Amino acid sequence: MSESYLGSCLCARVGYKLMTSPKAVTHCHCKQCQKSHGAAFATYGAVPHKDLCIVTGDDAIKSYASSESVFRQFCQHCGSSLFWSKKVGDWDDWICIALGTLDSPFTALKQKHVHQDSQPSWSSFLQPCTPG
Repeated sequence: MSESYLGSCLCARVGYKLMTSPKAVTHCHCKQCQKSHGAAFATYGAVPHKDLCIVTGDDAIKSYASSESVFRQFCQHCGSSLFWSKKVGDWDDWICIALGTLDSPFTALKQKHVHQDSQPSWSSFLQPCTPG
């Protein structure tokens, strides 16, 4: 029997179920992810589109084209970033889930950081902290 994972937005109007474990867990430091999440980076895991089931609140999900090939989805009520996916090209049959919206426990076996050159100067997450 395969595992499933539940998730929701901040106001819980949008609820979803993943029918498989998220893959390609990535901490993205790009400017778009910083703006989208209001944080130094965003963490996503990918599943095939067919393995994401919107359980509640499908009508509350809004989309934003953040670039020519990528669109991001969020809850129109609370603003929670939920998903992003590519319209065409590599990975266009996958959707990336904002892992902070998972309600079920999940352990990533592998993780990576990308776009570290965009890390904000105020974030010391990937730099050694100096005593202060």
